[in-house]
Amino acid sequence: MAALASAARSRRRLLPYLYRLLHSASTTAVSPSPSTSRFLRHASPVPRTPDHSPYLRFPAARVSTLPSGLRVVTQAYPVATRIASVGVWVDAGSRFELPGTNGTAHFLEHMAFKGTRRRPNAQVLEVEIEDMGARLNAYTSREQTTFFADVQARHVPAALDVLSDILQHPRFPERAIQRERGVILREMEEVQGMMEEVIFDHLHAAAFQGHPLGDTILGPEENIRSISKKDLEQYISTHYTCPRMVVSAAGSVSHDEVVDQVKELFTEFSTDPTTADQLVQANPAIFTGSEVRVENAEFPLAHIAIAFKGSSWTDPSSIPLMVIQSILGSWNRSIGVGNCSGSSLARGISNANLAESLMAFNTNYRDTGIFGIYTIAPPDTLQDLSRLIMAEFRRLASQVSETEVARARNQLKSSLLLHIDGSTAVTENNGRQMLTYGRVMPFLELFARIDAVDCATVMETAKEYIIDKWDSSRNYQNLVGFAPKHVLTMILLEEYYLGMQSS
Repeated sequence: MAALASAARSRRRLLPYLYRLLHSASTTAVSPSPSTSRFLRHASPVPRTPDHSPYLRFPAARVSTLPSGLRVVTQAYPVATRIASVGVWVDAGSRFELPGTNGTAHFLEHMAFKGTRRRPNAQVLEVEIEDMGARLNAYTSREQTTFFADVQARHVPAALDVLSDILQHPRFPERAIQRERGVILREMEEVQGMMEEVIFDHLHAAAFQGHPLGDTILGPEENIRSISKKDLEQYISTHYTCPRMVVSAAGSVSHDEVVDQVKELFTEFSTDPTTADQLVQANPAIFTGSEVRVENAEFPLAHIAIAFKGSSWTDPSSIPLMVIQSILGSWNRSIGVGNCSGSSLARGISNANLAESLMAFNTNYRDTGIFGIYTIAPPDTLQDLSRLIMAEFRRLASQVSETEVARARNQLKSSLLLHIDGSTAVTENNGRQMLTYGRVMPFLELFARIDAVDCATVMETAKEYIIDKWDSSRNYQNLVGFAPKHVLTMILLEEYYLGMQSS
């Protein structure tokens, strides 16, 4: 007991000292004093902008466009593992579905693996993939659909053959369609149990009312039960066209060999020149301000998302908004370091014990975007939490320091690099960029664009996307809330209005 009491006294003496040390380092930009230098021997309390160029000289991505309009992008990185990833990125997702057919794009993703003319059923396909020791997967988003495989380098031709076969010669047997309805309905039940997924589905429905971009990716239950073989065939013939497709490969691959194999295998897709941009321009998504409130007495916590209209992929403001997202940060009580976070919002929430978690989000689409904050909090803290969030939004437009912007830039760059760890991630990054930018942006260029964002740019962007749009019309903001009591979400909503009006 005496030892425990002594340890407790030592901690009480040490904590104030550490508090002064941390806060003096964060509030001043001077060199550390000799008394604290031993703690900073390998780091600096002030974030710096280092020269990344020696670490970012990856092998260049090579791009070829075939006469059909189909593009092929490869990058021989990383090659040492003798592993390669190859996939097909299609500029088509749930936003391009016809009225009444929401869910077709996702249903098609499932059915592509159920057999072809040469591979009559799913079992034959699975055995072939497993015999190669490969992995075959796919996913659907609101604007893109992807099919990819991770294989040993010597099996790249076989992987390309499988991908071309399942996309050009799918059988869509009626028995498989009926069986897959049940699979997707069970997947829907799982998604409905994930509150974050539910919140963001509601957020899209509120932001893009009456537009396919506001629909869910899985679609409603009645559509899942009624989607037919004809719907699947019509979607693939309309949207799986060469000008809207990219074959991406990375790892231990040869560009010329991949191009030759694609020329030989990908021959039966439509060459309709209609692009996704043309379809988007014909039916643009209009961001509409609104609120969604769901009362459920069984919820122990309130789930709140506040969103503003964001930027498109190619908008000049897209990178400054990424930096702002990094400034706002993310935090979860389980990690236990909120009061040491670089995010002032996370520190405030942690120190005042206002929420269980916080996440800033920034989602880009071809013609618009969604930017905001998602938080989970106890019902009795919503009023103070809303005030703190609104104060942080106002501060971003007027009182941002170069120190926190530099820290946010470094965190953003680290996050981007961590997301290209391995051939799968490189393949995905290149395929997505070819669809969104029309090219692969080198990391040297991307990092230069990030480093060009200073505190003046952050404040100008925050003023444009948060303050000015609030002042001009409430149609530029959305609030979605799930709470134990209806009035609790109203409290947050009122604080939100008052907070923005006072800015």
